[in-house]
Amino acid sequence: MKKVFFKTFGCRTNIYDTEVMASSLGAFERVMSEAEADIVVVNSCTVTNGADVGTRGYVNQQNRLGKKVVLAGCGALSKGQELFDKGLVFGVLGHSERENIQSLLSRPAPFFEAGDLTSIDQKIVSEYEGKTKAFVKIQEGCDFRCSYCIIPLVRGNARSQEEEVILSQVKTLAKNGYGEVVLTGTNIGSYGKDKGSSLGRLVGKIGAVSGIRRVRLGSIEPVQIDASFREILGEPWLERHLHVALQHTSPQMLRLMRRRNTIEKDTELFWELREKGFALGTDFITGHPGETPEIWEDAYRRLEALPLTHLHCFTYSKRDGTPSSTMKPQIAGDVAKERLKQVTALVEAKNFAFRKANVGVVLEVLVEEKEGNVCAGYDQFYNRVKIHTTKDLTKEWVSLTRHEAKETHNEAIF
Repeated sequence: MKKVFFKTFGCRTNIYDTEVMASSLGAFERVMSEAEADIVVVNSCTVTNGADVGTRGYVNQQNRLGKKVVLAGCGALSKGQELFDKGLVFGVLGHSERENIQSLLSRPAPFFEAGDLTSIDQKIVSEYEGKTKAFVKIQEGCDFRCSYCIIPLVRGNARSQEEEVILSQVKTLAKNGYGEVVLTGTNIGSYGKDKGSSLGRLVGKIGAVSGIRRVRLGSIEPVQIDASFREILGEPWLERHLHVALQHTSPQMLRLMRRRNTIEKDTELFWELREKGFALGTDFITGHPGETPEIWEDAYRRLEALPLTHLHCFTYSKRDGTPSSTMKPQIAGDVAKERLKQVTALVEAKNFAFRKANVGVVLEVLVEEKEGNVCAGYDQFYNRVKIHTTKDLTKEWVSLTRHEAKETHNEAIF
């Protein structure tokens, strides 16, 4: 039996896609170590030029080790032909071909199957190796055309999974002991637009499934928090943390980025959500072309006024083939990194203040790991909690009535 190792780069959606492939291996055996593998499937990311470089470096490394390499993921669309033509990969497997992986890996000759960008997985993933929570992919693709982003070109336009398929998967996961599900996709806030439904309606039905204690969402856009979503904000099973993608807080930069949100409405929305008790995260790009010192100062001032607790911040990285790649003026890398440090420090301080203000709140923690006499997991606000205990609480839910806010996390004794 041939042994297959999956190397996953990039986002949560890729984590799910890897599980789809792994559950479709049939006669092949999945292994968790590259050293044991005969075949290495690289589930690649192509969001930046740097991501492509990382994929190529890993592919070259596995070739030197004598592995048969198959390229999957977003990089299969952007760089697959090049790597295949150079003989650097044995096969290329596009998004629509994931469930055909057994037959493709069985081929004796090299293969190139890029597939199409109109399909959506029908495979239901019911187990996650070594995970305490489960990922559920609810849609694929994106209709936004942000100037810095290549993803719509390699994932296609937004399309939703059938509701009954999603609910069937959630019910199976709940029966298998997964009390927390994380909804993922390319742009999950677009769910239902092609089905006469909405994200809010879907999440409401997921939360009603017996055995589901917490529903966590991936990133959503500010303009996607509609009336149906607001209806579920008070539900106890909805994680009290939302990641609402802003990307920037300057009106000029948002226009350059071809974003659909405005900072005035974003500010109103964030304070509305904070008043309902939510911890709030966002994405932020520093150093995008056109981010002058004056624009940066204005953006930072506006960022200071937002009730943020979490941050996914990164410096702009040029992606060939996007409108941003040709924009001027380009921002020096050291300047972008310094701005990133400023934003990171600001939100870390806001997170600490939020956690100190919530010291009297009962924390509901799903324990994910144990090392020595310390267990760790995340609470309903998506803050890390370390629990000092002599018990092995891994995969258990723990209610902490008392805890202490440390600089980077919360701590408790149980």
